[in-house]
Amino acid sequence: MKTGTNAAVVWRPQPRQMEFMRRPEPEALYGGAAGGGKSDALVIEALRQVDIPHYKALILRKTYNQLSELIDKTLRYYPAAFRGAKYNATSHTWTFPSGAKIIFGSMQYTKDRTKYQGQAYDFIAFDELTHFTQEEYEYLKSRNRPNGAGTRVYMRSTANPGNIGHGWVKERFITAAPPMTPITEDTTWADPDGTQHSATQTRIFVPSSVFDNPALLANDPKYVQRLASMPDAERKALLYGDWDSFSGQVFAEWRNDPAHYQDRRFTHVIDPFMVPQDWAIWCGLDWGYSRPFSVGWYAVDRNRRMYRIRELYGCTGTPNEGVKWEPAQVAREIKRIEADDPNLRGRTIHRVGDPAIWGSDGTESIGALMERERVYFEKGDHARIDGKMQLHHRLAFDDSGVPMLYIFSTCRNFIRTVPALVYDETDVEDVDTAGEDHIYDECRYVAMENPIAPPERKLVQAKPYNPLDTDDAPRYGRYDFYR
Repeated sequence: MKTGTNAAVVWRPQPRQMEFMRRPEPEALYGGAAGGGKSDALVIEALRQVDIPHYKALILRKTYNQLSELIDKTLRYYPAAFRGAKYNATSHTWTFPSGAKIIFGSMQYTKDRTKYQGQAYDFIAFDELTHFTQEEYEYLKSRNRPNGAGTRVYMRSTANPGNIGHGWVKERFITAAPPMTPITEDTTWADPDGTQHSATQTRIFVPSSVFDNPALLANDPKYVQRLASMPDAERKALLYGDWDSFSGQVFAEWRNDPAHYQDRRFTHVIDPFMVPQDWAIWCGLDWGYSRPFSVGWYAVDRNRRMYRIRELYGCTGTPNEGVKWEPAQVAREIKRIEADDPNLRGRTIHRVGDPAIWGSDGTESIGALMERERVYFEKGDHARIDGKMQLHHRLAFDDSGVPMLYIFSTCRNFIRTVPALVYDETDVEDVDTAGEDHIYDECRYVAMENPIAPPERKLVQAKPYNPLDTDDAPRYGRYDFYR
């Protein structure tokens, strides 16, 4: 970027930043690891259309306090690139000579979205997208529309693995297609007169890491060393952009290794099989209406090892959005599955559910409505921390690589949601309930009905310390210690 003919360069993109900024897709995610120049690329991208008078852009962080680094960058770049650009610290708004505006905003709580109601932004950028829920992202997406003719309407985001939005961001941008591969999504709708329409939306993930930022490496040669010295989860996420391991992950024990689906070693996900008739069958329920409900079926072998063998997840396809089924409909679907599934048909099934389904505000409870359909649940143990610890015990591998909880590979929603859970920032021993925790809840109800002790660890008996006679010490002569 130059301020004019023969002017000094204000900012020059690194190769990977340039790839990101050239993408034509309406949605793009940039990053995945630390140090890739994500924030610079975002604030510069917002300048692309500031010569259009009615252009309006919005750059978001979760809280206003987190905006300071971004604003500092704009104070360095924007006035140098556009003489006459002015920043209003009260409204957090840049106004350019054309009249175009770049606004910095936040959405600390989902309810804060009302601040943007009725607004239109030609360009919307999320810095650290994993700090946001998908509901928040989708709402702002509805604000992404032109303020006049001639503007390009699109969204850009940056992110590192982890935080409350890890799961949905990973599913939307990371696992949907290989990096640098456009992801297509078909949309259909109808006009009031019944006329049908369809369109294809595209999005893409552009990976970056510190290794894509030679300017940073030149200015701070030890930055890689500091990332490499971090704890394992943080190192994998921030240095290499590993979306399967991240800081704040509740169940860091989780492993999903397709190479071991058959031998069942050091993986929690395995190939399905026919359950022996003498194994117990359990069913867990976590109720939801606007949020998803979850029903999971588990086989328990003679060693009390649990296998999640089937699931019914009341989700629209948008993470954490419920299908709004009535209790009777859920009960009928449970009966249908138990009659049709060969691993469940004709078996005695012990059902345990969320104690809240027996609550009543003067109307018939959810539990009672399901009992009308002859589907019965016992009240589950809602002890949150004890239940979480039971899952930790079950996910731990023994010395042979065998855990006490396996998941059939067909239970895709468990695989998607439970490993993505993060800790609550205030109640640091518990799961953040703002995440998609419904499958986790019904799983812990079943686990609490089948409790196990923490796995035993083999202890190596230490030999008494003798400086003159150890297996690994150098052999000294009789008087060597005196020399």
